[in-house]
Amino acid sequence: MKKKTLKTAAAIFAACMMLGSLAGCGSVENETTTAAAAEIKKSTEAAQTTKAETTQAENLSGTVTLAGSTSMKKLCEAMSEGFMETYTDITVTVEYTGSGAGLESLVQGSIDIGNASRALKDGEKEQGAVENIVAIDGIAVITDKDNSVKDLTAEQLADIYTGNVTNWNEIGGEDEAIVVIGREAGSGTRSAFEELLKIEDACSYAQELDNTGAVLAKVASTPGAIGYVSLDVIDDSVLALSLDGVEASEANIVAGKYLLSRPFVMATMGEISEQNELVRAWFDYVASEEGQSIITDIGLILPQ
Repeated sequence: MKKKTLKTAAAIFAACMMLGSLAGCGSVENETTTAAAAEIKKSTEAAQTTKAETTQAENLSGTVTLAGSTSMKKLCEAMSEGFMETYTDITVTVEYTGSGAGLESLVQGSIDIGNASRALKDGEKEQGAVENIVAIDGIAVITDKDNSVKDLTAEQLADIYTGNVTNWNEIGGEDEAIVVIGREAGSGTRSAFEELLKIEDACSYAQELDNTGAVLAKVASTPGAIGYVSLDVIDDSVLALSLDGVEASEANIVAGKYLLSRPFVMATMGEISEQNELVRAWFDYVASEEGQSIITDIGLILPQ
């Protein structure tokens, strides 16, 4: 492809020289010669840039290690696949241990990147962790598909999770007990959910599950259940409720209308510029046009 580009530029140059000779005009010859020379320079620079990028990818080898949020699984799997197709000698490993555990591993120095589906806490930052926001996600409130309630206010949702409302008939639904499903302590989704509703350490759960998929499956199969999951995993097995009359959607999150949204963070110890060349290559890929397309293709929102 690069040889073809240079041949094309050479052909343009030859044609322009011929035009200059036929016209018999020095100014025309100078203009066409200059244009052809510029085209050759442009083609050569493009070829050199491509070669440099390819050489860089070929010269890098080793492993990039990530651990943390289970809500970021879809993002990490898609990003890892694309990255390893570009950097064929680099292996990416990801463990889904929960946001808190991932950040602990980062601070302890056992991984390169800590994934968190929430903002970093002051204590984590004080230990040297740097918050690199790569995407924005919404938290959807879900029920089983047969639930007649389609919308909740933020106050009603908080009352359900703190045990002040225990039956759907108290908020306009059927006479059915509410089964409150949530994530385990240390989950980034749980932390963000409780912080946004201002109900930290006040929730009363019937069950605490350790990953997003488990919450989705449990709510789908349990009459009267309510839960919360990452917006990008929603499927037709559950009903996603609107909140204060606002649907959980990308458009509403971008517009700032939907309450429950949170950052997807790939934290590092120190700034990205201070990391090894493999980790820097990872973040370069995330920020590239291809990486940004991966983020939007799986239903996440690019940071503003």
